[in-house]
Amino acid sequence: MVTLKVDKLAKSYASVPVFRNLSFQYSGGVIGIAGPNGSGKSTLLRCVSGLALPTSGSVKWSINGDDYTNKTISSVLGYAAPYVNLYEELTASENLQFIHDLRSSQACDPISDLIQNYELSEFSDSPFGELSSGQQQRVKLAAAAVHRPATLCLDEPGTNLDEAGHRIIKRMIRSCAENAGLVLLASNQTRELDLCDHILQVADSNL
Repeated sequence: MVTLKVDKLAKSYASVPVFRNLSFQYSGGVIGIAGPNGSGKSTLLRCVSGLALPTSGSVKWSINGDDYTNKTISSVLGYAAPYVNLYEELTASENLQFIHDLRSSQACDPISDLIQNYELSEFSDSPFGELSSGQQQRVKLAAAAVHRPATLCLDEPGTNLDEAGHRIIKRMIRSCAENAGLVLLASNQTRELDLCDHILQVADSNL
């Protein structure tokens, strides 16, 4: 079971607060992070995943009795967002293989399984930079899942995806949650928030 505990978290840029005094705790399931544009949804994901340091407050993770901080969680966390890019000159399969090799100390899914599960076969040998935005998003989602992460941070995962792509997201989220994982999904899209067990309104922390 994955548990995330956030206590009095705050983040500011150049003394301008993005959010403040944010506290919550969740154990397993799918957590939606909602709020108006600029409310700090993406910033919150980056803070809890260790990609950005909070201005104050604490982030604590617990997975099957082992404790992690937002600095050590990366080994068991998958992160996908439109602003996270892969190597444009490498093909889709080469990008996945590169990440697979970086994660070689962990139990990773075979690249062939990822290509099948994320429906990449038609363009797996094409350079990432030549793919459509929707195809690139599928590869990014697959890249986040290479190491079978216990927790997923997904920022606007449905960006540029067609109906088949949205079904892939649904399967991806269900698979993680059904294995006692925790999914954090930042979005304002109803179809994505409908997949969530709980909704955290980030704007409420700025009052």
